[in-house]
Amino acid sequence: MKANLNQNHPLLVVNFKTYLEATGKKSVDLARAAEGASRERGVIIAVAVQFTDIKPVSEAVEIPVFSQHIDPIRPGAQTGHILAEAVKAAGADGTMLNHSERRLKVSEIEEAIEIARGSGLRTLVCANTSGVSAAIASLGPEMIAIEPPELIGTGVSVSKAQPELITRTVKKIRDVNASTQILCGAGVANPGDVERAIELGSEGVLVSSSVVKSKDPGKLLAEMADAALKGRKLT
Repeated sequence: MKANLNQNHPLLVVNFKTYLEATGKKSVDLARAAEGASRERGVIIAVAVQFTDIKPVSEAVEIPVFSQHIDPIRPGAQTGHILAEAVKAAGADGTMLNHSERRLKVSEIEEAIEIARGSGLRTLVCANTSGVSAAIASLGPEMIAIEPPELIGTGVSVSKAQPELITRTVKKIRDVNASTQILCGAGVANPGDVERAIELGSEGVLVSSSVVKSKDPGKLLAEMADAALKGRKLT
Protein backbone atom coordinates (compact mmCIF):
# COMPACT_ATOMS: atom_id res chain seq x y z
CA MET A 1 0.00 0.00 0.00
CA LYS A 2 1.35 3.43 -0.94
CA ALA A 3 2.39 5.81 1.84
CA ASN A 4 -0.06 8.65 2.38
CA LEU A 5 0.96 12.26 1.79
CA ASN A 6 -0.10 14.44 4.69
CA GLN A 7 1.03 17.64 6.33
CA ASN A 8 1.71 16.03 9.70
CA HIS A 9 5.05 14.78 8.37
CA PRO A 10 7.81 16.61 6.48
CA LEU A 11 7.90 15.69 2.79
CA LEU A 12 11.01 15.14 0.68
CA VAL A 13 10.49 14.92 -3.07
CA VAL A 14 13.34 13.71 -5.27
CA ASN A 15 13.17 14.81 -8.91
CA PHE A 16 15.07 12.25 -10.99
CA LYS A 17 15.05 14.56 -14.04
CA THR A 18 16.71 12.78 -17.01
CA TYR A 19 19.97 11.93 -15.29
CA LEU A 20 21.48 8.62 -16.39
CA GLU A 21 21.99 7.82 -12.70
CA ALA A 22 18.18 7.68 -12.43
CA THR A 23 17.21 6.06 -15.72
CA GLY A 24 15.93 2.55 -16.35
CA LYS A 25 17.05 0.00 -13.73
CA LYS A 26 18.94 2.73 -11.91
CA SER A 27 15.65 4.57 -11.33
CA VAL A 28 14.33 1.52 -9.47
CA ASP A 29 17.52 1.27 -7.39
CA LEU A 30 17.33 4.94 -6.47
CA ALA A 31 13.64 4.71 -5.59
CA ARG A 32 14.38 1.74 -3.35
CA ALA A 33 17.10 3.74 -1.59
CA ALA A 34 14.57 6.54 -1.04
CA GLU A 35 12.04 4.05 0.29
CA GLY A 36 14.59 2.66 2.74
CA ALA A 37 15.38 6.12 4.09
CA SER A 38 11.67 6.88 4.36
CA ARG A 39 11.00 3.77 6.42
CA GLU A 40 14.04 4.24 8.66
CA ARG A 41 13.29 7.87 9.51
CA GLY A 42 9.50 7.98 9.37
CA VAL A 43 9.53 10.84 6.87
CA ILE A 44 7.58 10.70 3.60
CA ILE A 45 9.84 10.63 0.56
CA ALA A 46 8.33 10.77 -2.92
CA VAL A 47 10.07 10.39 -6.27
CA ALA A 48 9.37 12.13 -9.59
CA VAL A 49 10.56 9.84 -12.37
CA GLN A 50 10.74 9.79 -16.15
CA PHE A 51 7.57 8.63 -17.90
CA THR A 52 9.07 5.34 -19.08
CA ASP A 53 10.15 4.53 -15.51
CA ILE A 54 6.81 5.14 -13.79
CA LYS A 55 5.57 1.57 -14.14
CA PRO A 56 8.70 -0.31 -12.98
CA VAL A 57 9.31 2.13 -10.12
CA SER A 58 5.71 2.13 -8.91
CA GLU A 59 5.70 -1.68 -8.93
CA ALA A 60 8.98 -1.84 -6.97
CA VAL A 61 8.27 0.61 -4.12
CA GLU A 62 5.46 1.75 -1.87
CA ILE A 63 6.48 5.39 -1.59
CA PRO A 64 4.57 7.93 -3.73
CA VAL A 65 5.65 8.08 -7.38
CA PHE A 66 5.08 11.24 -9.45
CA SER A 67 5.39 11.90 -13.15
CA GLN A 68 7.56 14.88 -14.00
CA HIS A 69 4.84 16.55 -16.08
CA ILE A 70 1.49 16.09 -17.76
CA ASP A 71 0.09 18.11 -20.62
CA PRO A 72 -3.19 20.03 -20.16
CA ILE A 73 -5.00 17.86 -22.70
CA ARG A 74 -7.96 15.50 -22.84
CA PRO A 75 -7.86 12.05 -24.44
CA GLY A 76 -7.97 12.15 -28.22
CA ALA A 77 -5.85 13.20 -31.19
CA GLN A 78 -2.84 14.59 -29.32
CA THR A 79 0.23 12.82 -30.73
CA GLY A 80 3.38 13.16 -28.67
CA HIS A 81 1.71 14.63 -25.58
CA ILE A 82 1.61 13.31 -22.02
CA LEU A 83 -1.87 12.24 -20.92
CA ALA A 84 -2.84 12.28 -17.24
CA GLU A 85 -4.79 9.06 -17.62
CA ALA A 86 -1.70 7.38 -19.10
CA VAL A 87 0.63 8.21 -16.22
CA LYS A 88 -2.09 7.21 -13.76
CA ALA A 89 -2.50 3.87 -15.52
CA ALA A 90 1.27 3.37 -15.37
CA GLY A 91 1.12 3.67 -11.58
CA ALA A 92 1.75 7.34 -10.82
CA ASP A 93 0.25 8.77 -7.63
CA GLY A 94 0.72 12.37 -8.71
CA THR A 95 2.41 14.71 -11.12
CA MET A 96 4.79 17.63 -10.95
CA LEU A 97 3.83 20.69 -13.00
CA ASN A 98 5.51 23.90 -14.13
CA HIS A 99 9.08 23.01 -13.24
CA SER A 100 11.48 25.69 -14.46
CA GLU A 101 12.66 23.23 -17.12
CA ARG A 102 9.07 22.61 -18.29
CA ARG A 103 7.16 25.85 -17.83
CA LEU A 104 3.41 26.25 -18.38
CA LYS A 105 1.16 29.28 -18.66
CA VAL A 106 -1.12 29.93 -15.67
CA SER A 107 -4.14 28.96 -17.78
CA GLU A 108 -2.41 25.69 -18.66
CA ILE A 109 -1.57 25.04 -15.01
CA GLU A 110 -5.22 25.55 -14.08
CA GLU A 111 -6.34 23.11 -16.77
CA ALA A 112 -3.67 20.56 -15.86
CA ILE A 113 -4.63 20.67 -12.17
CA GLU A 114 -8.27 20.09 -13.06
CA ILE A 115 -7.38 17.20 -15.37
CA ALA A 116 -5.04 15.66 -12.81
CA ARG A 117 -7.69 15.89 -10.12
CA GLY A 118 -10.19 14.17 -12.37
CA SER A 119 -7.67 11.40 -13.05
CA GLY A 120 -6.91 10.83 -9.37
CA LEU A 121 -3.44 12.41 -9.50
CA ARG A 122 -2.07 14.71 -6.79
CA THR A 123 -0.36 17.86 -8.05
CA LEU A 124 2.96 19.41 -7.07
CA VAL A 125 3.26 22.77 -8.84
CA CYS A 126 6.54 24.67 -8.98
CA ALA A 127 6.64 28.48 -8.79
CA ASN A 128 9.49 30.93 -9.23
CA THR A 129 8.16 33.92 -7.24
CA SER A 130 5.93 34.56 -4.25
CA GLY A 131 3.34 36.23 -6.48
CA VAL A 132 3.17 33.27 -8.84
CA SER A 133 2.96 30.97 -5.81
CA ALA A 134 -0.08 32.84 -4.51
CA ALA A 135 -1.75 32.72 -7.93
CA ILE A 136 -1.16 28.98 -8.14
CA ALA A 137 -2.38 28.47 -4.56
CA SER A 138 -5.76 29.83 -5.59
CA LEU A 139 -6.05 26.92 -8.06
CA GLY A 140 -5.97 24.37 -5.23
CA PRO A 141 -2.98 22.09 -5.88
CA GLU A 142 -1.98 19.70 -3.12
CA MET A 143 1.59 21.02 -3.08
CA ILE A 144 3.54 24.08 -4.22
CA ALA A 145 7.33 24.20 -4.46
CA ILE A 146 8.99 27.60 -4.46
CA GLU A 147 12.03 27.39 -6.75
CA PRO A 148 13.99 30.43 -7.99
CA PRO A 149 15.32 29.07 -11.31
CA GLU A 150 18.65 30.88 -11.04
CA LEU A 151 19.58 28.70 -8.03
CA ILE A 152 18.59 25.31 -9.45
CA GLY A 153 21.60 23.01 -9.71
CA THR A 154 23.97 25.57 -8.19
CA GLY A 155 24.37 23.96 -4.77
CA VAL A 156 23.40 27.33 -3.29
CA SER A 157 20.16 26.79 -1.41
CA VAL A 158 17.29 29.24 -1.57
CA SER A 159 16.97 28.80 2.20
CA LYS A 160 20.40 30.43 2.54
CA ALA A 161 20.54 32.76 -0.48
CA GLN A 162 16.97 34.09 -0.29
CA PRO A 163 15.43 33.16 3.08
CA GLU A 164 13.04 36.08 2.86
CA LEU A 165 11.58 34.58 -0.32
CA ILE A 166 10.46 31.51 1.63
CA THR A 167 8.89 33.43 4.50
CA ARG A 168 7.18 35.87 2.12
CA THR A 169 5.90 33.05 -0.06
CA VAL A 170 4.56 31.05 2.88
CA LYS A 171 2.58 34.08 4.04
CA LYS A 172 1.17 34.84 0.57
CA ILE A 173 0.16 31.23 -0.01
CA ARG A 174 -1.50 30.97 3.40
CA ASP A 175 -3.46 34.15 2.73
CA VAL A 176 -5.02 32.32 -0.22
CA ASN A 177 -4.95 28.63 0.68
CA ALA A 178 -4.65 27.11 4.16
CA SER A 179 -4.20 23.50 3.08
CA THR A 180 -1.66 23.45 0.24
CA GLN A 181 1.60 21.87 1.36
CA ILE A 182 4.54 24.23 0.82
CA LEU A 183 7.92 22.91 -0.29
CA CYS A 184 11.24 24.61 -0.89
CA GLY A 185 13.49 23.78 -3.83
CA ALA A 186 16.46 25.12 -5.81
CA GLY A 187 19.98 24.39 -4.66
CA VAL A 188 18.96 22.27 -1.66
CA ALA A 189 22.04 20.10 -1.35
CA ASN A 190 22.64 19.07 2.25
CA PRO A 191 20.88 18.44 5.58
CA GLY A 192 21.60 21.99 6.76
CA ASP A 193 19.72 23.39 3.78
CA VAL A 194 16.75 21.17 4.60
CA GLU A 195 16.67 22.11 8.27
CA ARG A 196 16.81 25.81 7.47
CA ALA A 197 14.03 25.50 4.89
CA ILE A 198 11.74 23.90 7.48
CA GLU A 199 12.63 26.51 10.09
CA LEU A 200 11.60 29.23 7.63
CA GLY A 201 8.12 27.77 7.30
CA SER A 202 8.21 25.25 4.46
CA GLU A 203 6.85 21.76 5.07
CA GLY A 204 9.34 19.90 2.96
CA VAL A 205 11.87 20.17 0.16
CA LEU A 206 12.23 19.35 -3.53
CA VAL A 207 15.71 18.03 -4.32
CA SER A 208 17.40 16.59 -7.39
CA SER A 209 21.06 16.42 -8.41
CA SER A 210 22.43 16.48 -4.85
CA VAL A 211 20.68 13.17 -4.20
CA VAL A 212 20.61 11.61 -7.68
CA LYS A 213 24.35 12.09 -8.17
CA SER A 214 25.31 11.24 -4.59
CA LYS A 215 27.58 8.25 -3.99
CA ASP A 216 25.14 7.11 -1.29
CA PRO A 217 21.67 8.56 -1.98
CA GLY A 218 20.00 6.54 0.78
CA LYS A 219 22.40 7.87 3.40
CA LEU A 220 22.02 11.46 2.24
CA LEU A 221 18.22 11.19 2.20
CA ALA A 222 18.23 9.72 5.71
CA GLU A 223 20.34 12.67 6.89
CA MET A 224 18.01 15.10 5.13
CA ALA A 225 15.03 13.41 6.75
CA ASP A 226 16.62 13.79 10.18
CA ALA A 227 17.28 17.46 9.43
CA ALA A 228 13.66 17.98 8.39
CA LEU A 229 12.43 16.47 11.64
CA LYS A 230 14.87 18.63 13.61
CA GLY A 231 13.78 21.76 11.76
CA ARG A 232 10.13 21.02 12.52
CA LYS A 233 10.85 20.67 16.24
CA LEU A 234 12.50 24.10 16.22
CA THR A 235 9.50 25.87 14.65
